[in-house]
Amino acid sequence: MDHYDALVIGGGAAGLSAALMLGRARRRTLVLDAGSPRNRFAAHMHGVLGHDGLDPAELLRRGRAEVDAYGVEVRAADVVRIDRHGDDLVATLADGSTIHARAVVLATGVTDELPPIPGLAERWGVTVLHCPYCHGWEMRDRTIGVLATSPASLHQIELLRQWSDDVVAFAHAAGELPADALTRLSARGIRVVDAEVAEVVGDGTAIEHVRTVDGAEHRVDAIFTAGTLVPHDDAVAHLGLARQQGPMGDLLAVDAMGATSHPRIFAAGNVVVPFGTVPLAMGAGSMAGGGANATLVAADAAAAVAAQAQEGEPAPEVDPETYWEERYAQRRHWSGHANGSVVDVVATLEPGQALDLGSGEGGDLVWLAERGWHATGVDVAPTAARRAQQAAERAGVADRVTAVAADLATWESDGDVDLVTASFLQSPVLLDRGAIVRRHAERVVPGGHVLVVAHAAVPPWAPASMRHDHHDLPQPVDIVDELALGAGWRVELAEVRTRAATAPDGSEATLDDAVVLLRRDA
Repeated sequence: MDHYDALVIGGGAAGLSAALMLGRARRRTLVLDAGSPRNRFAAHMHGVLGHDGLDPAELLRRGRAEVDAYGVEVRAADVVRIDRHGDDLVATLADGSTIHARAVVLATGVTDELPPIPGLAERWGVTVLHCPYCHGWEMRDRTIGVLATSPASLHQIELLRQWSDDVVAFAHAAGELPADALTRLSARGIRVVDAEVAEVVGDGTAIEHVRTVDGAEHRVDAIFTAGTLVPHDDAVAHLGLARQQGPMGDLLAVDAMGATSHPRIFAAGNVVVPFGTVPLAMGAGSMAGGGANATLVAADAAAAVAAQAQEGEPAPEVDPETYWEERYAQRRHWSGHANGSVVDVVATLEPGQALDLGSGEGGDLVWLAERGWHATGVDVAPTAARRAQQAAERAGVADRVTAVAADLATWESDGDVDLVTASFLQSPVLLDRGAIVRRHAERVVPGGHVLVVAHAAVPPWAPASMRHDHHDLPQPVDIVDELALGAGWRVELAEVRTRAATAPDGSEATLDDAVVLLRRDA
């Protein structure tokens, strides 16, 4: 069962902004994106400081790369329902699978349902537009038509006059306009067409004219209109969340942080503010992400108090997958470089098939593949395995890397290997390194190697209590005894190596590694 701190539904500007805040807050976060952002019809977005004129798709590409850097996972999926499950929330996907999360941010946007006028929908986002602030500059000083869809369209009609002195209002759907409104429109030189629009005519996405039901043709270069806004909130419709009625319709009610009436459901972006531009969606998403994290902080504190009250009771045994998955979900553990001791030793070996046990986020896997090895990595934490495969893809070596999430004690290799590596395969919970390495060493071909790299001493920046608790870390001779590979193996290397490292405060430091290399006899 997938279980996350936070689930963000919607991968647009609002959703990715929420995910960015949650990822930076070290929350295990998943973004589920149906892949149909509202502004996908537009080639450029405007009014976004620092990104004016950028393709909206490029903004989302950058956003995905940014949230990935903080461990946020993004999947293509359609969520059909959110349900309560104790303190958790459960998302049911279109394929029937479920995902549990402690908090949900709804950033699913809206659909603009246009009037069923021939020639209108196919020009949406190019010459049929909705937001003067987004597209008015590009249509300035041209003949602009405004297609009313309700009495509220009067505001849009008057607004467009700021960008052009040649504005035609197709006002049929607005009903009978008040006399003072007609006076204002006339004074501003806005022409009013009362006849109903029958068709928009032109080649491709260009507009030649608008034809009305009376047969008249009205030349315009672009049309602004406001479709019927349909918020994508069906997934929570059955939960009875508070709603608010406004000029944009019946929408979920949220506070300044995006919180709904459910304590762990937040909403941001066009799903609650349909007229919001990209910057507004980004800001609201950031607030919702921060609000969701604050709610979880309060829940964590309450849980800690409850646990403290029960102190003295035996602690439940934690299995390795749960322990390490939580560790990787909270933060990244890879510096971005392969381990120096592994690099020094393996650089002397002929490339072949490699198996990396406890491969983590793929630092050694990527390095091996870049040196010509075909490398399989196995890690008990699904998040670590996923990041390892993504790291291989970014490095362009995915064809030589396979990252697997599995129990190292039971997983079966499907072929022989030339090298088995186990770097820092040390765990405070239920992990028998000797038995695991011994089991997979059976797959090593004659002349192949087993390489184990372990901590020989705690980092110099570690607190005194940690140095005391771990003063007896296994040394190379202890690791050789632990592996107990038996006859047919000989020790080629068993020593402590010192390598350069960077302390958490950025200062230069050194680390001591226990390095053991064994070779299977030919």
